[in-house]
Amino acid sequence: MNEIRGRLLILTLAVLSITTGHGAATNETLPFVSPMFSDNMVLQRDKYNTIWGWTKPGLAVQVAIGRANAIGKAGPDGRWEAKIRPPAMGGPYTMKISGTKEVELHNVLVGDVWLCGGQSNMELPLSRTRNGEEAIKTADYPQIRLFSVKQQTAYTPASVVTGTWKVCSPKTIAEDGGFSAVGYYFARKIQSETNVPIGLIKDCVGGTPAESWTSPETLRALKDFDPALNEMDRLRAKGGTAYGNYVMPWYDEFDIGEKGEWTRADLDMRDWKTVTIPGGFAELGVPDTTAVCYFRKAIVLPTPLPEGKAVIHLGIVERMDTVYINGKWVGASAWVENPRVYTIDPGVLKPGTNLVTVRVLKTKPAGGFESPAADLKLVLGDKTEIPLAGEWLGKVSVDARPPHPLPFGFENWPVMPCVLYEGMIAPVAPLAISGTIWYQGEANASRAYQYRTLLPLMIADWRKVFKQGDFPFYIVSLPAFMQRHEAPGDDWWAELREAQALVAKTVPNSGLAVTIDTGEADSIHPKDKKEVGDRLGLCALANYYGKKDVIFSGPTYSSMEQLPNAIKVHFKNTDGGLVVKGDKLGEFSIAGADHKWSWADARIEDDAVIVSSPTVPQPVAVRYAWQSNPLATLFNGAGLPAGPFRTDDWPGVTDKNK
Repeated sequence: MNEIRGRLLILTLAVLSITTGHGAATNETLPFVSPMFSDNMVLQRDKYNTIWGWTKPGLAVQVAIGRANAIGKAGPDGRWEAKIRPPAMGGPYTMKISGTKEVELHNVLVGDVWLCGGQSNMELPLSRTRNGEEAIKTADYPQIRLFSVKQQTAYTPASVVTGTWKVCSPKTIAEDGGFSAVGYYFARKIQSETNVPIGLIKDCVGGTPAESWTSPETLRALKDFDPALNEMDRLRAKGGTAYGNYVMPWYDEFDIGEKGEWTRADLDMRDWKTVTIPGGFAELGVPDTTAVCYFRKAIVLPTPLPEGKAVIHLGIVERMDTVYINGKWVGASAWVENPRVYTIDPGVLKPGTNLVTVRVLKTKPAGGFESPAADLKLVLGDKTEIPLAGEWLGKVSVDARPPHPLPFGFENWPVMPCVLYEGMIAPVAPLAISGTIWYQGEANASRAYQYRTLLPLMIADWRKVFKQGDFPFYIVSLPAFMQRHEAPGDDWWAELREAQALVAKTVPNSGLAVTIDTGEADSIHPKDKKEVGDRLGLCALANYYGKKDVIFSGPTYSSMEQLPNAIKVHFKNTDGGLVVKGDKLGEFSIAGADHKWSWADARIEDDAVIVSSPTVPQPVAVRYAWQSNPLATLFNGAGLPAGPFRTDDWPGVTDKNK
């Protein structure tokens, strides 16, 4: 994931000049028709669709499709909008847009459009999922259309996004890094059950928190994000690239190595010191302090170079690394996943001498390169290993010991509040859509209690900017992740799932797809995405498409009653009865008034579960699946898992985190 984090979250961080954040566009530079409208698109059925673009102020633009016609007039800023109710579901149709230009959009379908939002698990392409290569080969669904919003950050509302509509095929589903596997399986589930054409808009960025997708006005009112918003205001006023994070502008301001182009092959290195990697910082005089150092090493590769993918391994790095080979950017990360592994693009390496440059931002006394020497290597296409440990040349670029300022945050992907709302939601709206599927929360898990408030506010923002009322918003409850806890107790990942469930329960027209029976302990990107997409599809089929026979929820906690030495937990959504999967009904814990949790015995009685423990003679509270990686043992007859829950409202570990 480090390589993807680098490629998607560094190379594309610069905001396009067509945004209004920096380098504001004029109506002369903006397109006559927004890129949201192109050949192969899907128009939303059964509601008015807003079509828009830019022309000379005051001029009229006509839109026609089938027998429907509409006229829009450009305002003082040159933006025109026309509202048109499309013809009957199906197609293909041709849309004609006439004004100062004549545009025809071909192979247009009328159906349902769904926005796919969130972070990397919504991004994850089919190729990286279970049976993904086989799924790609059979992804021939011309009634499903795909639009990928290119990553774009902005400090003020952007005008347009980059992207184009494509017909779903084995070729298009794999292009540009691959389309969302969750979105694809969701669309396939719905389309197979309804025969309605489906348009998917992938609008997500890995590693991003919900506040990045929320409007600045909303976040200002919340107050929790004022320091971060103030820093964003400072950077906006200062000018420069709207990276959407805090560390990249810090580099721009203080990194003399970046200014001096220390990655150049012809650099004068007479004042560089010989150092040993792993290590290097002590020899440069910054053993225990925060610092940015550059390290360079020449390596000799064989002639000819072996065919195949070459990969560079740096082991575990604290805190952020940026890698160049022969002056060309290879990868960068401040991501939680270690060790660092970056795939090298074709043409970067050459036979003979190659120059490897690594910039490291170290923030801990023992930071920097933290792995054994054997873990640092370059692996060629034929699996030949070139050791990288040993003698390098190094130089300090930033000695950041106090009182030198540090960045507000060290993440090198978009984490600033509102920068993705401004860059990737505002310019998509007010496109007519059916609703949204949302797979996110990992980046907010340490602030799970805050998420109870934040996510509803974000949903309200999206509904406001799209101007289509309370459209459906279906949430993926996070799957199993991390190592299992042997003893029951508090857990921030469980509290995030609780927040998601509360939002789905209290926000109108929302739903929850429970996935705790999926996931992988050692990967935040589990490979089973079909189950996730299918369960989101069940939410939509039952609630949006009105299919009364579709069961979309597993057992849901309803109420509890105290029995002598036990607690009886009642459930709803027990279609087909409560069912145990596995050797026994487990993952229930119980506590008395002392708040001390013990694993409990549990047995099913009709649509309830009796929970008890000999170590808790007077129980007052029950929890189920209350940890990051629980055993999912309770299901209904339809095969859907019970959602994690607790009957207590005792303080959690994230209650005070902001």
